[in-house]
Amino acid sequence: MDKPEAKHSFPFPLLLSFLFLCYINPMERTKAQNILNEGFVHTVKDPLWQNIPMTKEIKALTEVDDVQKLARIKQNGPTYHIYPGSVHTRLSHSMGVYHLGRQILLSLSKKSEELPFTEKGMMSFLVACLLHDIGHFPYAHSLKELAIRDHEELAGEMILEREELGKAVENTGADREMTAAIIDKDLLTSDDETLFYRNVLSGTLDPDKLDYLSRDGFFAGVPYGKQDTDFIISSFAYRNSRLCIDKAAISSVEQILFSKYMMYRTIYWHKGVRSATAMIKKALITALKEGLIEFDELYGLDDNEFVLLLKSRKEKCQALEMVEEVEHNHLLERKVYKDYDSSGVIENRGRKPEEREDMENFIWKELSQTYPSLKKWEVIIDIPEPISFETHISVVTEEGKVEDINDSDMIFSGKVSSLFQKSLRKVALYAPSYIKEDDAWKAMGEIIHG
Repeated sequence: MDKPEAKHSFPFPLLLSFLFLCYINPMERTKAQNILNEGFVHTVKDPLWQNIPMTKEIKALTEVDDVQKLARIKQNGPTYHIYPGSVHTRLSHSMGVYHLGRQILLSLSKKSEELPFTEKGMMSFLVACLLHDIGHFPYAHSLKELAIRDHEELAGEMILEREELGKAVENTGADREMTAAIIDKDLLTSDDETLFYRNVLSGTLDPDKLDYLSRDGFFAGVPYGKQDTDFIISSFAYRNSRLCIDKAAISSVEQILFSKYMMYRTIYWHKGVRSATAMIKKALITALKEGLIEFDELYGLDDNEFVLLLKSRKEKCQALEMVEEVEHNHLLERKVYKDYDSSGVIENRGRKPEEREDMENFIWKELSQTYPSLKKWEVIIDIPEPISFETHISVVTEEGKVEDINDSDMIFSGKVSSLFQKSLRKVALYAPSYIKEDDAWKAMGEIIHG
């Protein structure tokens, strides 16, 4: 009987020649570098990264209204009340993420023997870096416990559906669908290149984190967020279809995680910042509950539009008075705070906004007996969300092997990460300055101890 003909047969000598040519021919690497350098003739000056090169098409994309909106949203919300220099915008941050995304691709193209990237894919990744926050609206991160849409979902939808934005994306050489899928992880894709870029944009060492830690620290005037960004990016390698780092750069990962901890401790979760955020959140939740504001009205707003919307409904919802209070830096004071306890009464009951409101109303009733001028909405329980200090990245050993980082390689073991999180998460009660701490503790204690 004749043997069945082999499927996908290929002359073996020709295969060897092809592989050999692929190995010695630097065309792929050179082509990638050419794509990432040619035509980048427009320079944007940035106080953090100095010069950010762009093509004229990418620069034109930044001038689209949907992108320019980011210039009217403060990156760190009300933080400027505590750190007056923190008035930088989401647009400057987005340009920084784009810049670091380009630096990552350039670094990979210099080090890797082969990169299965396409020109369309690389441009889509750069545009995704630039547009990753276009779905953002004020206080979006603080409202995640509500039935609110993620800003990544909104960004993907805008790229796919808005004509001016979509055309500007395509003019850069990027693909709309691919760009949207890199940003929004809920968009299904089986394309390996898209999945790789998605993991780079949202990973342990992503350009988003590398920019915001350094940028936020720079404008706040503190040293905690600063990273050795050039060294970190130069340590990146492309192996096994994923982003890896040289094992010698593990200390840089530790530095990033420690910087994240310090930035939360000193800036993001400063008690004044949490007070301002809690006040806006309380006002907004009250207005939503009373049907005076709909979720859809929040999407696409800049800072001024957000404040004007809430002020316009103030006559029908007195809790919205707190919006002006925050504007004028008249913040509630932290009267009580305790370590977060996953089994605690307040932590468990406070997971749902309506049950947290019930506890706040109970405390208000207790305190109003002594302080009759106290308003119901001036009693706020603040329960911070969990923070992750986990690392999901692989390292390249001196022998060229790829390994996952484990606890023995880093000081940031699971136990240390838990301790860091515990030291940050404080359940707090905010109230006006005239409320005595002993009275606040007594009222809150009645909930804790039943």
